[in-house]
Amino acid sequence: MWDHEMGGFYWLVERDGTVKPDTSGNIYKFAYGNAFGIYGLAAYYEVSEDPEALELAQQAFLWFDDHAHDPAYGGYFQNLRRDGTPVPMDEIGIPPKDQNSSIHILEAFTELYHVWPDERLGDRLEEMLVVIRDTIAGEKNHLTLFSYENWEPFVALDENGARILGHPRDHVSFGHDVETAFLMLEAAEVLGIDTQPTLKRGKAMVDLALEWGWDSEKGGFYDGGAYTVDSTAIIVTGPGKIWWTQSEGLNALLLFGDLYPDDPNDYHAQFLKQWSYIDEHMIDHEWGGWYVHGVDLEPESLESDKAGQWKSAYHNGRALLNCVERLRLNE
Repeated sequence: MWDHEMGGFYWLVERDGTVKPDTSGNIYKFAYGNAFGIYGLAAYYEVSEDPEALELAQQAFLWFDDHAHDPAYGGYFQNLRRDGTPVPMDEIGIPPKDQNSSIHILEAFTELYHVWPDERLGDRLEEMLVVIRDTIAGEKNHLTLFSYENWEPFVALDENGARILGHPRDHVSFGHDVETAFLMLEAAEVLGIDTQPTLKRGKAMVDLALEWGWDSEKGGFYDGGAYTVDSTAIIVTGPGKIWWTQSEGLNALLLFGDLYPDDPNDYHAQFLKQWSYIDEHMIDHEWGGWYVHGVDLEPESLESDKAGQWKSAYHNGRALLNCVERLRLNE
């Protein structure tokens, strides 16, 4: 999937490696995909010590940083042409920056910094941590989904100028919030910097997700919501419970339970409730694997595919590995 002519990872290829353009015939590259390319190569190098994997990870980082980094406002542009040039918003119809690609860039740089503590990489990793923690999340303690170049939030408005609650590009994603709390802490730890500002923000993000996006009866985090103007209430606009959000919730609740065992939120108790929900409503105990959504709310998931372009063993695999390791340490 590496572009040997222009650099960077393609988004889609056929099984034989032929590049697959979009429906308009364009070949775009995305920060999100390049981040996972870097992440996978770095993780593979750590266990294999294959020098080619590290070399390609380094090459991918340098290409990505040279082309997608924003020197004016920090962070990275998500949408790129094949040559790495950022795509204007009016061409693709998507804001140039977003939290999802940003948090996975953070994750990728963290993984690469483990095996290659390069100064430039470290500077970019810390920049991403600060941007995510203090700007994309900030004092509101939840992530802005999409942003303009200067990190001004994208707000979806209808023809009358009213905010469209639960818009696909303007809502609160509880799963990303609890996942980011974990990814930010990983980044701060590998950088060797003071973790307290990051812990404070991450805890606030988990607490807010528990307050507004948690099913206190059955367990499980809802898919999404929309905060009111004064941020004192929320409308749950995505009432489903998708598998990856439950995975990240499981990991975050155990982590923060260990970090704050006496907290009034009682994260450990919520962790047990979360696992019970997953065990009862998400795991296929006959054929194995996880359903795409909790079958208590979306029973049609019983017949849905177990894997696809956007569903693999990434979120639940990582969450289970992390939880098993943490629970064994606590035995």
